[in-house]
Amino acid sequence: MAADMDTGGAAARRDLAVRAAVEQGLLEAEPLVCLLDTAGIRASAAALTATFAAELAPGTPVLHAFAVKAAPLVPVLRLLADAGLGCEVAGPGELALARAAGVGSDRTVLDSPAKTAAELREALALGIAVNADNRQELGRLDALVAAAPTASPIGVRINPQTGAGTIDALSTATATSKFGIALRDPGARAWLVRAYLDRPWLTRLHIHSGSQGVPLELIAEGVRELHALAEEINAAAGRRQVDTLDIGGGLPVNFASDEHTPAYADYVRALRGAVPALFDGSYGLVTEFGRSLLAKHGLVVARVEYTKTTGSRPIALTHAGVQLATRTVYAPAAWPLRILPYDAKGAAKRGEPVAQDIAGPACFAGDLLATARELPLLAPGDLIGVPDTGAYFFTAHYGYNSLPRPAVHGFTVSPSTEVRFSLARPAQSLAEIVTEAGGALRDALL
Repeated sequence: MAADMDTGGAAARRDLAVRAAVEQGLLEAEPLVCLLDTAGIRASAAALTATFAAELAPGTPVLHAFAVKAAPLVPVLRLLADAGLGCEVAGPGELALARAAGVGSDRTVLDSPAKTAAELREALALGIAVNADNRQELGRLDALVAAAPTASPIGVRINPQTGAGTIDALSTATATSKFGIALRDPGARAWLVRAYLDRPWLTRLHIHSGSQGVPLELIAEGVRELHALAEEINAAAGRRQVDTLDIGGGLPVNFASDEHTPAYADYVRALRGAVPALFDGSYGLVTEFGRSLLAKHGLVVARVEYTKTTGSRPIALTHAGVQLATRTVYAPAAWPLRILPYDAKGAAKRGEPVAQDIAGPACFAGDLLATARELPLLAPGDLIGVPDTGAYFFTAHYGYNSLPRPAVHGFTVSPSTEVRFSLARPAQSLAEIVTEAGGALRDALL
């Protein structure tokens, strides 16, 4: 698909954007900017929708809902909506962002393991699809559905307990995962079937068993379990009570190169091998991809402020660190990032590679984007680019040291290589930091 094959074009657009960011003054007022390649985002959305459309039986209802947590920015959600995607939200904040982006209730799905009664009541009033996480939440829904009619499609999330990937914290289908109703626990399967028979308004089943570090085969195994449960419920009901399967997202991303691997075509191929009936039109489908749509299209550009040598190790001190790449700083083995060196004018920097550390601005020793990374020796005024950061990195700021949220700009490149930037999120001002820190309540604790 387009997004999986356009790696050369994406890299060229990225380099043009870095040079243009310098020439157009984006790095004059601030030593750090974050960029989103809008053409790349559109290509990923097109690859997702086209891949499934080509494989599903004609007329199969399908909603591709973007996982808002991956990039909670209203302009991003609006761009994806324009590309045909809806939103998967986990809480009132994300729902507010989706609504601000103009995403309709019929294209929104509410998931989370700790929904309040108020959240559920609002979702049911709006007609938003809801996936219940546990037995107690289902009991809460019983009362709400009885109290007021709703147009919301409602389902239950299951945990197929199919096993973990390479990153424990992101493995959602382990034996003891906090998500969903554990399908293999004693009596759980029979309880689930009875729960559906007792509630004709339960018409969906939901799973999310994949994420970074989880192989496609394991993700597909979870979807196979979901489909088998739907068939069992419908057979017991004697009718097609479950009409839609929400198969979640979780397609891993390659952070080692510009290659878009695995591709959506690889994912669909794995699903076809594990559960071919998924594509025969018997069930509508919902997907909830996040990282795979945005990660490869984000770039951090940061100035090298100082360089030093300590214990014979060169260190480049930059303005990009834990506030943007929190996962990398705290778990570098699980979340390694590439570093692209540029000179002060935004041109790719050349030279003999030298092992050096790339450090961020935060006041703790572990604030490192890379350790002993072989790069041309960086100097003050040079720039670093940190690619693959469009999801879960600079879009989800971590306020260590009260470091301000940087500006986020989308960019497009014309056929004549002219780069145009559009502000998607302004840089956070010092006054806004003070306000968020209770500045108006200075004497409240005296």
